[in-house]
Amino acid sequence: MAIRSHENLVGAWAFFIGIILAIILGLVQVQIGTPQYGWIYAVLAVIGIIVGLSNIGDKDVDKFLLASVCVVIASYMGQSALRVASNIGLIIANMSLALLVMAIPATIIVALKAVFTISKS
Repeated sequence: MAIRSHENLVGAWAFFIGIILAIILGLVQVQIGTPQYGWIYAVLAVIGIIVGLSNIGDKDVDKFLLASVCVVIASYMGQSALRVASNIGLIIANMSLALLVMAIPATIIVALKAVFTISKS
């Protein structure tokens, strides 16, 4: 039981750090493809992997997958609309892109874990 709560704590902190990093990336308007900042997006992807591996218990898989799919769809679809709005729209679009980089690996890992669990039973 203590190991599980430690994993949840690591996943929660990783998720929190990822959100803060996504906000910062949006505020300074760093985009994917900027050579000197590409490593930050790699860090976000690793954070997504950590979240996917450690943060989701069996009872929360459905909620997590629904929420993360909503984040992925809204982030992806909203970027083009937000980019034409204004500077604030561009900031929010960049934040969405950073969240997308973090959410996709987490969503894939949790979905694969769910498929594996279903196939075992």
